[in-house]
Amino acid sequence: MAIVAFQEEFRPDLPNIYGTQDYRTFRDILIKIDDILVKSGLEHDLILEALHPGDEKNPTDLPKPKDVKNLNYHYKILKHALRCNIARHLTGESYRLFSLRLADSTLFQWFTGINAFGSRKAVSKSTLERYEKCFNEQQLVNKVQNWMSELSEEKKATEIGLITPISFKQTFMDTTCVKSNIHYPVDWLLLRDASRSLLSAIKTIRAQGLKHRMMEPSLLLKKMNQLCIQMTHARRKKDSQKTRKFILRKMKKLSHCIEKHATRYRQLLLNEWPKTNWSEAQMQCVIDRIDNILEQLPDAIKQAHERIIGDRLIKSSNKLLSLYDKEVAVIVRGKSGAEVEFGQRLLLTEQADGLIIDWKLFEKNSPSDSDLLEPTINCLIENYGDIGSISTDRGFSAAVNDSFLNSKKIYNATAPKSPKKLQERLDDPIFLSLQTRRSQTEARIGIFKNVFLGKPLRSRITLYKRHALNWSVLTHNLWVLSRKAIADEQSLLKKAA
Repeated sequence: MAIVAFQEEFRPDLPNIYGTQDYRTFRDILIKIDDILVKSGLEHDLILEALHPGDEKNPTDLPKPKDVKNLNYHYKILKHALRCNIARHLTGESYRLFSLRLADSTLFQWFTGINAFGSRKAVSKSTLERYEKCFNEQQLVNKVQNWMSELSEEKKATEIGLITPISFKQTFMDTTCVKSNIHYPVDWLLLRDASRSLLSAIKTIRAQGLKHRMMEPSLLLKKMNQLCIQMTHARRKKDSQKTRKFILRKMKKLSHCIEKHATRYRQLLLNEWPKTNWSEAQMQCVIDRIDNILEQLPDAIKQAHERIIGDRLIKSSNKLLSLYDKEVAVIVRGKSGAEVEFGQRLLLTEQADGLIIDWKLFEKNSPSDSDLLEPTINCLIENYGDIGSISTDRGFSAAVNDSFLNSKKIYNATAPKSPKKLQERLDDPIFLSLQTRRSQTEARIGIFKNVFLGKPLRSRITLYKRHALNWSVLTHNLWVLSRKAIADEQSLLKKAA
């Protein structure tokens, strides 16, 4: 690939705004993040990686430049996309809300570069969604991990304003649940979700002039909503079980009626879509939406029948939890207020300063915590060099893991499952200090999930969830480094004074 010099755009200075301390603190962090992105070369390297053709199995959403003339144009788009992703995850806002904020905030316009040369062109929520997917997932992960490993060198750390290099000797590992955006309870509510999706697709088809004889879709939806309200209030009645069975039979009958209408409209669209204003791809999108629900509706009806009318339990592995999120699973947490959670397991590993150095989102059938320790340690050694210690909760404890850590000469600060052994190990001051520090990992997970990742995560496809996860990790680490660099600068100023 030819080496091309990219011209940096001129940005007007930020206006001086006096007032709230919170704003000034946030502004300083954003300015420092901008400084880190430029001086470390991370931004430039990520964009150059994205300019190369993506993996066919994991393509990006932006077209690839075919000649050198288009490189500068694509470089600007990718730079804007990268900074929009970082700024949005830093605020934790949705695509829609951040689109409004970007159009109104001078600070974010400066950071993302949309106010260059006095022109201001904000982006829509749909563009922001495409921006999140325009970098190859694996390339982004590898580049971020390589960049963090370079911060262990004094020269690289000094470039971004750190006094001391980043150390990866002490590591802290834990798993959590990324909750899915689903309803609870999920048995009869699945019938309502299916009805809403099918009737929405029918209304979309009817708007194109293709119609079968049927009741107005809004009236069918109203009937389903009324039954859901009756089902909710039935629990307070004396004969609640009998009432719930009666209402569910009505819901099943209505669901079958809507299913038949959706099947007819699906066939009508396939036969006569050239009469509509849709392209073939748009037509196929509506067909896929209908097929997704029609395939799962019989299972949803059977599950609701078994649970309410048959009064029979269903194994967690056989439960249909969501019509849209295929990878959602029942995760037993055993914690106060969260005995059971619905979602996907997430493994996070941080180092002493709070940087997340390894992360992995698992699909439906995830391994146990004890099975995750060895492959994660091997990955950490490969990316960051020798590891001095590993601290985890008792879920990672296993005899085979103890032997593995001993063979790697890594200090084992994993909490034993036996209370007696745990009490004995607490007499070791090193173990005690590492376990005391590990309590901060719980807070780190809470900050990461609730502030950066989103609560709940809106994406329902695992690939898109991983995109959001990667951008959240990068934004979180930039936030941690910027705060650390600002603190180091302030300490140097105090010593100089």
